[in-house]
Amino acid sequence: MNDDDVREHAQAMCDALVAGDVERATADLSEQLRHNLGEVLILLPLPATGATVESVERGGSGYTVMLRVVGESEAVEIQTRWKDRDGQPKIVEASHVGRTPIAETPEDESARQVEDES
Repeated sequence: MNDDDVREHAQAMCDALVAGDVERATADLSEQLRHNLGEVLILLPLPATGATVESVERGGSGYTVMLRVVGESEAVEIQTRWKDRDGQPKIVEASHVGRTPIAETPEDESARQVEDES
């Protein structure tokens, strides 16, 4: 397992989240996290409209990967910890780092005003 392997798997997770494919997005979760899937999914703003790998850093026996997942009303930063499990990178820990509300654009606001008036 190296930086490129971890980044590739993390990007695949991001792509799957945006595609709405939760099964594929959770494919790299460790067995323990898969048993507690609800606790992981609650961290994510679903449906996701965007997701990016912000950083990949090696540390100790694994990697720390920062993800940014954007939903309809907020963007969330998630720190994931990846370790080698049977030759494959797997997420062994995920934690919420930050949450940022997404501001409405002027177009969104004017569209809502038109809808409210109808």
